[in-house]
Amino acid sequence: MLLPIPEEEVRPFEPPPEYAELRAGPRVVRVACPTGIDAWLVSDYEGVREVLGDGRRFSTRPGQAAHVLSAFGAGEKPVEGSAETPVQSFAQTDGPEHIRIRRNFAPQVSHARRLAELRPMIEQITDDAITRMLASPQPYLLHSQFSTAITTAVIAELIGVPGDRHHLLHDAATALFTTSTKPEELRTALEPLWRYLYELIATRRARPGDDVLSRMIEHSADSERPLTDAELTGMNGALLIAGFDTTASMITYGLVCLWQTPGQWERLCADPGLAVTATEELVRYLAAGTGLLRQATEDTRIHGQPIRAGDYVVVAVQSGNRDPDLHADGDTFDLGRKPGAHLGFGHGAHACVGQQIARMELTTVLGALARRVPTLRLAVPFEQIEWKKDSVVRGPVDLPVVWS
Repeated sequence: MLLPIPEEEVRPFEPPPEYAELRAGPRVVRVACPTGIDAWLVSDYEGVREVLGDGRRFSTRPGQAAHVLSAFGAGEKPVEGSAETPVQSFAQTDGPEHIRIRRNFAPQVSHARRLAELRPMIEQITDDAITRMLASPQPYLLHSQFSTAITTAVIAELIGVPGDRHHLLHDAATALFTTSTKPEELRTALEPLWRYLYELIATRRARPGDDVLSRMIEHSADSERPLTDAELTGMNGALLIAGFDTTASMITYGLVCLWQTPGQWERLCADPGLAVTATEELVRYLAAGTGLLRQATEDTRIHGQPIRAGDYVVVAVQSGNRDPDLHADGDTFDLGRKPGAHLGFGHGAHACVGQQIARMELTTVLGALARRVPTLRLAVPFEQIEWKKDSVVRGPVDLPVVWS
């Protein structure tokens, strides 16, 4: 069978219907993927969690979206990089190397003390963006003018990238997440950002600041193997690209979901404190619609199905999050759902390293909009929303909104 791909214009918030049948039946089946590879598709929560949680048996080296991104498709000649322009991402490293890099990076964006330091910055960026929106003509394009502006400002502030270089993030993210981008096109799009970051690292080594990059350099210097400039470039570039587009799309997509699910937006506006549980529920309900790719490193089994070393495995995260074994009413969106297990940020050693920042951004934006702009709503009929098609990051292309 073909890998099921979300169709938002038909089912805006639902995974393909095949997944419910697969969860109730074989759970692991062979599929043909858009980039030409064949893979085992895992559709249930237990199986998805098992694969994501076992970095020894299942490697991320091919790239987490190589089953849908042409630039990383199996069989393609890898895009060649250099010390200044690395191509292999932090997410494609495994084992001790992955742990070494992550240990130097994660504390700068995930520890409670650091998050407490970053919260006022995120709140200020959000409030400024809402003020600009309220002063703008209506209808207003929420995704391009608001959601993307916030996440770009936050992630660039973390690294210390000035406003006149923000276009580098946009160009790199657009190329990376577009399914039809070719390997050479990706290298060309990434190179300006990589070169800028490589130069920025030299500046931060000479004149450290209070940004994530400077902190990584300082923290790494005391380790047995300090991070190289290429590793710092790749890690910070990955943070910039992922933080720019995925979180912005979740803000926009999440608001549409809240508006289109009867009573949920009104419930949030009556109690903005529900933004915390709303964030978790949106990530559970909407995230990673095209799944994540792994490659078996040894002969193994999933739910009794033999998997040979070298076989590709796609884990259907959104399907796993809807599994009745996880939530009996998993297909119901409930912003007040008690936070619990879900796989929207991944799982195991390769779980999203910036997930706490993403949570803070989503929670801050949802709560602030509910308090300050409770009349925010679609400016066009829901059926007129244009949905992304040539991208692994799902959601509306843009979103015209009005308020009163």
